[in-house]
Amino acid sequence: MLVRDAMSTVVLTIGPAHTLRQAAALMSARRVGAALVLDPDAGGIGILTERDILNSVARGENPETEHTHAHTTNDVVFAAPTWTLEEAAAAMAHGGFRHLVVLDHEEAVGVVSVRDLIRCWAPARQPAPAL
Repeated sequence: MLVRDAMSTVVLTIGPAHTLRQAAALMSARRVGAALVLDPDAGGIGILTERDILNSVARGENPETEHTHAHTTNDVVFAAPTWTLEEAAAAMAHGGFRHLVVLDHEEAVGVVSVRDLIRCWAPARQPAPAL
């Protein structure tokens, strides 16, 4: 199975001036764990994850005044839609992260997460046996 078969094509894109509260609200509404941050001043595509927001709040920073640019990872590892799921999992394990931005001809076309990999590899949920 390939990354294109597992990735989410619901890609939330935000700007570097969004507050963490705004980013969290948008991520929650879209039910995604990461947002792409488009910041031409930082070199293009970055990623902001729910963990980045959580870490900021844990440090006592105010999500109303903290902006995404201060919490965005700009050194992003990208996947191609033609990668195997094993290649994606290896990149995540090696880098210690849970999301990969999927690029096709330098355009962001999706995000693949650990949850996506598990969904593809784990057997479908079965109803609980009747007692």
